[in-house]
Amino acid sequence: MNYLAHVYLSGADPDLSIGNFIADQVKGKSYVTYPYAIQRGILLHRKIDDFTDRHPLFKKNVRLLFPSFRHYSRVIVDMFFDHFLATQWREYHHQPLEQFSSDFYDLIDQYPGTLPHKINNMIPFLIDQNWFMDYATVEGLEKILKQMSRRTQYPVEMDRAVIDLKANYIDIKDDFTVFFESLEKHVAEAVLKM
Repeated sequence: MNYLAHVYLSGADPDLSIGNFIADQVKGKSYVTYPYAIQRGILLHRKIDDFTDRHPLFKKNVRLLFPSFRHYSRVIVDMFFDHFLATQWREYHHQPLEQFSSDFYDLIDQYPGTLPHKINNMIPFLIDQNWFMDYATVEGLEKILKQMSRRTQYPVEMDRAVIDLKANYIDIKDDFTVFFESLEKHVAEAVLKM
């Protein structure tokens, strides 16, 4: 899952949200340098990623993209799934996506000095271009994928993946819905044990 899902799955806990949001840039055991409440978010993020990577429906969609996008396929499927979370947002959250996004962007400002360097560099793009809202349209998703492609080590045009998304839209949406229901249950159990 990508940023929107990770923040959503953190519930109303600000520290959990921040830890979950920054986790990809916190390597190995360096998470222990963060306050305990943020550590929990980092560890939750890792549990979400582990569950996602092993789930048959996630793997099915990675296989669909793999011939064209190789190891970037996982990232793209994460983005596809965030797209479907955004398009069906009202089914998952009582607060409108626009307000949820704005509240999270405001929350980020309350953690100066806590965020890893790469996250700090990305935040202006996230906020100025309102990625969480952009996830809700195919055009917005395509724009984000194009921006991500510019920052990859190897040349890849991830934005071309929207062709696959459009061609398989209903199937991927159905896979997301089934997958996300099981992920929400997994996260609820994981948070209780933390």
